Amino acid sequence: MRPEKDTPTRSSTPLRSDAQRNRERILEVALAELTRSADAPLSAIAKKAGVGQGTFYRNFPNREALVLEVYRYEVQQVADAAAKLLEAQPPDRALREWMDRLAQYAMAKAGLADALRTATSVARGTLTRLGHGPVAQAVTLLLKANEEAGTIRPGVTPDDFILAIAGLWQIDPHGDWQPRAERLLDLVMDGLRAGAPGSGAPPPAASSAPAWSAPGTAPQQSGTAGDD
Repeated sequence: MRPEKDTPTRSSTPLRSDAQRNRERILEVALAELTRSADAPLSAIAKKAGVGQGTFYRNFPNREALVLEVYRYEVQQVADAAAKLLEAQPPDRALREWMDRLAQYAMAKAGLADALRTATSVARGTLTRLGHGPVAQAVTLLLKANEEAGTIRPGVTPDDFILAIAGLWQIDPHGDWQPRAERLLDLVMDGLRAGAPGSGAPPPAASSAPAWSAPGTAPQQSGTAGDD
């Protein structure tokens, strides 16, 4: 299979519905195949997607173009899901369901790591920026909707949320990741709901636990000198 030279991966004109379906089908198959093997032949991806070689290469002239577009496509699917879920469900349910979608994205990104590394010359920082912007916007939208509805504690920022779910990226995407991700996200959601105005519970108080001490030593106690 020979790629057509100088063929752009995106067109400035809207794709016809059948062309759009072909493109999306290629991306869906490519995600599965490249996650399974970073060296998956492009000819095999085209065949499984049910498109001819000409159609395939008009959309993706080389492996790098395909891998980057798979990554962009997954990011955009996650970002677009936020508004759709908010239209169809209460804010807290939309947020929790979106978190499951984010987990799928995290596993897909981890699975694509080898393909991204071997097929592209794009710097890691560029890939991070490609994903961070749309995801951060989706998080902002969901947190705002929930805070306005009183379904999460006030004052949670997108950075707070990203830090809270950072454990997703420590889960092995090739193992039984779904139960572990679900438990982690349930814990995060419980934390977001704690102290929500609509829950009737007060916000969690600042910790008053004694400062940490090394094993075998007494905890440090607060107080003024001479309080014996």
